[in-house]
Amino acid sequence: MNQHNRNIGTGERPVIRQLDDAAANRIAAGEVVERPASAVKELVENALDAGATRIAVDYADGGKTLIRVSDDGCGMTAEDLPLALSRHATSKIDGSDLLNIHTFGFRGEALPSLGAVGRLTITSRADGFDACQITVAGGQIGPVKPAALNRGTVVELRDLFFATPARLKFMRTDRAEAQAITDVMKRLAMAEPYVSFTLTEVSNDKSREIFRADAEQGELFDALSARLGRVIGRAFADNAVKIEAEREEIRLTGYAALPTYSRGAAVEQFLFVNGRPVRDKQLIGALRAAYMDFLSRERHPAACLFITCDPERVDVNVHPAKAEVRFREAGTVRGLIVTGLRHALAQAGHRASSTVAEATLGAMRPEPTADQPPRIYQMDRPSYGAMRTSYAAQAPLIEPVFNEAPAPRFDYAPSARAEATAPAEPTLTEKPLGAARAQVHENYIIAQTERGIVIVDQHAAHERLVYEKLKAQMAENGVPAQALLIPEIVELSQGDAALLLEHAEALGRLGLTIEPFGGTAIAVRETPAVLGEINAEALLRDVLDELADLGDSQLVQAKIEAVLSRMACHGSIRSGRQMRADEMNALLRQMEATPHSGQCNHGRPTYVELKLSDIERLFGRT
Repeated sequence: MNQHNRNIGTGERPVIRQLDDAAANRIAAGEVVERPASAVKELVENALDAGATRIAVDYADGGKTLIRVSDDGCGMTAEDLPLALSRHATSKIDGSDLLNIHTFGFRGEALPSLGAVGRLTITSRADGFDACQITVAGGQIGPVKPAALNRGTVVELRDLFFATPARLKFMRTDRAEAQAITDVMKRLAMAEPYVSFTLTEVSNDKSREIFRADAEQGELFDALSARLGRVIGRAFADNAVKIEAEREEIRLTGYAALPTYSRGAAVEQFLFVNGRPVRDKQLIGALRAAYMDFLSRERHPAACLFITCDPERVDVNVHPAKAEVRFREAGTVRGLIVTGLRHALAQAGHRASSTVAEATLGAMRPEPTADQPPRIYQMDRPSYGAMRTSYAAQAPLIEPVFNEAPAPRFDYAPSARAEATAPAEPTLTEKPLGAARAQVHENYIIAQTERGIVIVDQHAAHERLVYEKLKAQMAENGVPAQALLIPEIVELSQGDAALLLEHAEALGRLGLTIEPFGGTAIAVRETPAVLGEINAEALLRDVLDELADLGDSQLVQAKIEAVLSRMACHGSIRSGRQMRADEMNALLRQMEATPHSGQCNHGRPTYVELKLSDIERLFGRT
């Protein structure tokens, strides 16, 4: 194997040289402009900083041959244009305070970096001034010329990386680069609901609109909900709960989807800090911790969250592309996300995602064939009051099933039992989960509501109710700990030992008591009683892995809650048990009163609600 020589030189002493501006700009471009989507991000953020209300982006060949960003912002004068192409020249800060940053950009690197690796043309007009234009290609800046433009700025970037051909070899396909541009536009559009965004592909002399989001109107949360419906989809907006929380002057707003609206990958997790899109693993970890009690490990929550705080409490200058941030009080931000989301999800009560019903209806709906389209039967639909009166008149006069009466003998076990409605029960149909009407296959409760039916998985629903009760009892009484007869001594590195001891108090509240034992050893004196006999060293090392990866650990709490979940499973109504009408209705009322009862302990729905109009469509009645 050849040994790579990392020495600068093996002969004469190397000489330190000052790189020229062109080389410096190309190096900076390597950090700032990773791909065409990076250029779009920088240019659109500049437009937003300029106060634009309409932003249009055109691209060709995945952004490799053309990126054009047009806005109606404040514009620039002829004196501004050459300065805009100089490194570290910016109108957004004065250089005296690098923490008090209120804009997207502040380094003054984007435009000179783009001009160093591509062919850049900027046309701009400020109010009260004539329009002007400047070009730069491969770092060579041309003169300022008069131009024609009504308002704002148009930045056109052609032949990206023509000055650094080696970078082109690392570009992905046009399709992949175009998708990355779309993702950038959507993230920025989510953060600015009052700004109009348009994305158009103009490859091969053909124009095709890829994305459009017109400016929203109304109050902020209404505008944000409408914008998220356009960007992510109506399914997310219809199944998300409003998030609004504050702690120590740090504010959390946005929308988070119900646990039953979960994804197989983290594709719908959008986080913003002071309006800036970020991909921060500690914030993602806090989001997962908030849903830890509702989703299995292979499912991912969906959320769009905005953290707003004093700019001096967050450092946005820790990443070349400003994709990561560092908070002064990281623990406060994490706690705000976890408690804010859990409180909002608890407020949702028994609510479950509407996509569950849509999937159910889709499974029952027959697939139309090409030669036989679905048949629609046009029928008059009576009013709800007329139907209710008609049902009452047609109700059979039978004794309540709870009276002990000889049951007819069958040669087989019935798969369903219909329950007679007691005279005092009509108001139960007005409840969210309605009145129990039948039990099928000794596992599913059929309930009637005012506008449809509800199908409940009795075991999954009762398991969640028992689980929530056990958690409430533990929260009230604390986590019982069992003292080890002989403390277990775990040898760790100096850094790991110090990290664990920093979180000793939090671990102690969960029944895991640790203390220093001289040198870099840790003594484990108590463990959570509900976990039984455990390998303390393995548990501590797993906790350390989470602390190193996410900055916090929910492992001990997750293990405790997993035990409670198993206890709830064994203590709940089993599948195959026949239930009386009063038991079924009691279960429905408990579900209505218990937070998170819309999903089981693994994130699956505990009930499906089908609207009457949807059922009628299944039978071709509409």
